[in-house]
Amino acid sequence: MAKAIAKAGLSGVYSYAGRTEAPMGQPIHMRVGGFGGVEGLRAYLQAEKVTHVIDATHPFAAQMSANAVAACAAESVPLIALERAPWVAGDADTWTNVADIPAAVAALSGAPKRVFLAIGRLHVQDFAAQPQHDYLLRLVDAPTGALPLPQVRVVVARGPFDVDDDTALMRDHGTEIIVAKNAGGKGAVAKIAAARALGLPVVMIDRPAVPNRPVARKVSEVMAWLNG
Repeated sequence: MAKAIAKAGLSGVYSYAGRTEAPMGQPIHMRVGGFGGVEGLRAYLQAEKVTHVIDATHPFAAQMSANAVAACAAESVPLIALERAPWVAGDADTWTNVADIPAAVAALSGAPKRVFLAIGRLHVQDFAAQPQHDYLLRLVDAPTGALPLPQVRVVVARGPFDVDDDTALMRDHGTEIIVAKNAGGKGAVAKIAAARALGLPVVMIDRPAVPNRPVARKVSEVMAWLNG
């Protein structure tokens, strides 16, 4: 999206939440950090004279999306979401769909297993309620302190990932089950394809609800909206 905006010669700002130590560079102006809720975002829209907002956050960043909808409505600023379509289970997939993180934690009750916990770092603490498992985590940044899981291996890597590499990673760990968020898109789907190839079950966390807003699936659709 940022590349398309830059190529079109439009003025834009790419806003990062600031959850990773070294955000990827972008071809348009970048800012890092939160806005301070709806009122803070309203103030930013006013100060920067923003004319359009593209909500391209992660599908699980529900609070940011809700704040954007509320702030844009209050300031009469048009908003569109660039949202990748969710993954859909195929005949060869074995998924258990759950509504949220607590439900995913509950789904891991029972005998010890080797679990690929592919959810990022924000909710790792929740899975301390199931300490019997041997966990594999893949994080963008190395942990700065001890993790709350007694048995855990951490791989530090940034996507997109390769199916062959993810298959090898799971085989090396002896993974028996995967926990993943239904992020959709191509950048993180390798683990789902690898699980399918290995015949492993997946606990798939459904996306959180966000307020209604216009949604585009492709960058070209957003560009058409900007030029409309």
